[in-house]
Amino acid sequence: MANIKSAKKRILVTKRRTLENKIVKSKVRTAISKFEKSLADGNIDNTKAALKAAIKELDKAYSKGTLHRNTVARKKSKLYAKLNALNA
Repeated sequence: MANIKSAKKRILVTKRRTLENKIVKSKVRTAISKFEKSLADGNIDNTKAALKAAIKELDKAYSKGTLHRNTVARKKSKLYAKLNALNA
């Protein structure tokens, strides 16, 4: 257990940031799973709307610093590839 005041503060800040990151990551996973569920149903209009929502959540996660830029790019690329496979 930390004894120094600054170390105690760092513990509290880390807990708060960890919680915030979990919330953001959960939103991203939920948006992606909604996209994949919509993709499985085969409805193109709903799938495109779900893709737009998933991309928005991924971009938010990057802007908040939760996800790395390359991770977001990779996930977006996979989502677009799945949508294009449905169209083809």
